[in-house]
Amino acid sequence: MNPTRLQETSQVSANVRIHFKVCRFIMEAGVKLSLRSVPIATACTIYHRFFMEVPLEPYDPYLVAMAALYLAGKVEEQHLRIRDIINVSHRYLHPRSDPLELDTHFWELRDSVVQCELLMLRVLCFRVSFQHPHKYLLHYLLSLKHWMNRHSWERTPVAAAAWALLRDSYHGPLCLQHPPQHIAVTVLYLALQCYGVEVPADAEAERPWWQVFSEDLSKPVMDQIVLELIRVYSLDAEI
Repeated sequence: MNPTRLQETSQVSANVRIHFKVCRFIMEAGVKLSLRSVPIATACTIYHRFFMEVPLEPYDPYLVAMAALYLAGKVEEQHLRIRDIINVSHRYLHPRSDPLELDTHFWELRDSVVQCELLMLRVLCFRVSFQHPHKYLLHYLLSLKHWMNRHSWERTPVAAAAWALLRDSYHGPLCLQHPPQHIAVTVLYLALQCYGVEVPADAEAERPWWQVFSEDLSKPVMDQIVLELIRVYSLDAEI
């Protein structure tokens, strides 16, 4: 392989690892800030969208993540105080240090978060509202529950697994690469596969159950989404 190409590939791989770790930070900080799942998903999506438009090198990804949390709280109407975001982030990034004092450093950091938020809005042309797979997954789970044998459904944590897969998908830019309906169907499909649960009468049906939920979804596309989800877990094991 060309040395330049090899260096570029290595840099891309390093960036993917950084983004994975920062999105994990967004999720854990979001939970500590009592954010609901959709605002956390919005924060991750804003973060990924921003770095699709700009290179990683000139920016502190954790500062971008803090600004993404602040902005997502506004977008999803679950407003956060910058001071709370800074305190939770400081505790996450520096677990053994003392709490931040309200000194010059704190106010500089607060100003940096605000300025970063304004920069993100400009870079993203103020398009920071997204359609997430969550509402689709909820609808699909409720529909599938009525199809399934009640005891079979209650014995296996398919719903919990599907929600966990959906949450973990935000470690990468999957949310920006596929329609939300396709992601929702695929995480449900993968959850059923993981537990070996079959949908009744699926073998005799004219088309598979997942195509009933999303007519334009094909098996190759679903396989690609599954592959990308598996890559997320491979990264998790490495990191």
